[in-house]
Amino acid sequence: MTATPTVRSQETAEKRPYRLGEHHVAGRDVPAAGGRELRRIDPATGAEAAVVVPATAEEVAAAVAAAEEARAGWRRTPPGERAAALRRAAEAVRGAAEELGAALAASTGRLLGQSTESAQVAAELLEEAATTGLGPTGRTLAGAGSALDVVRREPHGVVAVVTPWNDPYPAAAGLLAAALITGNTVVHKPSERSAVPGWRFARLVAGALPPGVLNVVNGDGETGAALVGDPRVALVAHVGSTATGRAIAQAVGERGARVLRENGGKDPLLVDAGVDPRWAARQIATGAFTNTGQLCTSVERVYVHESVADDVLAALVEVAAALRVGPPTAADTDLGPLVDDAQLAVVDAHVRAAVDAGARCLVGGAPAERPGSYYPPTVLDGCTEDMDVMREETFGPVAAVTRVGSFEEGLRLAGSGRYGLAATVLTPDLGHALRAADELEVGTVKVNAVFGGAPGGSADPRRDSGAGAGYGPDLLAAMTVLKAVHLEAAPPPARDVK
Repeated sequence: MTATPTVRSQETAEKRPYRLGEHHVAGRDVPAAGGRELRRIDPATGAEAAVVVPATAEEVAAAVAAAEEARAGWRRTPPGERAAALRRAAEAVRGAAEELGAALAASTGRLLGQSTESAQVAAELLEEAATTGLGPTGRTLAGAGSALDVVRREPHGVVAVVTPWNDPYPAAAGLLAAALITGNTVVHKPSERSAVPGWRFARLVAGALPPGVLNVVNGDGETGAALVGDPRVALVAHVGSTATGRAIAQAVGERGARVLRENGGKDPLLVDAGVDPRWAARQIATGAFTNTGQLCTSVERVYVHESVADDVLAALVEVAAALRVGPPTAADTDLGPLVDDAQLAVVDAHVRAAVDAGARCLVGGAPAERPGSYYPPTVLDGCTEDMDVMREETFGPVAAVTRVGSFEEGLRLAGSGRYGLAATVLTPDLGHALRAADELEVGTVKVNAVFGGAPGGSADPRRDSGAGAGYGPDLLAAMTVLKAVHLEAAPPPARDVK
């Protein structure tokens, strides 16, 4: 008698964790050697969702070797052809935007619509670099008439790109595109917290390029350390936590390579006297609660002029209480879960400590009683500068509010602290707006709009928020090194005199 094979039902098969056990090296998907496994949980349900096999040091070295081998050919590739490859990559990403959106929502809890839009933004960034990257590549100097003096921009060589989990598509697209259009080859490591969407996105880009130009390794900090420590890596571009950025800067600096890093933030929002309270409340809510507060430029500190504080807080509580927390794929969800229980613990600890120290919780304030890593939108009043919720990255849906007696006091507090990524000022006073733009020592100052900005901008984060241009045309420049060339004609051969 022949045994009948067991057939897994579709429902059971769908619950099986996705296994990411390969890397992309020299144009091929290579099975991972194994040895370690990273397990990721679906933040919406608490069920195991993915198993990631990190790259070993040997596998990282092989990826760097592939990039090193490909770099001479890619550097010699005409810029127009490099731009055409990026346009093909953009088209591939755009065509897969819905699939990428679903993968990001499942991995990090970001709302499905926002996740899909994030993939579309990444496609736009790839196309933008394909255009702006064809600009000037050097300059001619005013030297002697008998010589030619120029300054050339040349690629670094092999670039390591290490990206975060919270907005992985645009972060990767911006750095990858800038590195590739300027003639560098790349080894890319997406965050292990968003390994599956990061892998799928990077593979789409790599598929539009010659073998070895973009290689992708999966893994955690151990994998990343092997990558940034490889002596063949000339530049490391990193977006992520301050602690990781510092470790990278130290490792890279010790061997004389260069680093670009956009790291943590504790962005302030200052509400001046005379603003419309309900409009201000909507701006605060947008900044503090979008993506469940898990954006590099989320609003984490709020300073409100005491003359409008009661009205602003009343409106903010109303907005927060109306937001619906639920699965990221549900049509009526306004806030999805946090990325995992580790982040949930950080948010909860900051809020509890603030309340214990005297802050008043006006709405929210405790994890939701349901499976998954859910935390409701929370508003705290009476926060002080010594609280962790005002000093350290919370990275959750918390609007921590301090009342101030004057614009000057609010501006001083907004400009304090160890981070310097961005800041927002809401004011009807043009003089106050200009003063804020001048005095706030941060990478980006936004006046009367918590998000926004024209294409083509560039900014350098300050202090613990990083160093080096994070985007825009100046990022393209940072992906190159300068070479001065002085050229004179050789004298004609000496003539024999008889």
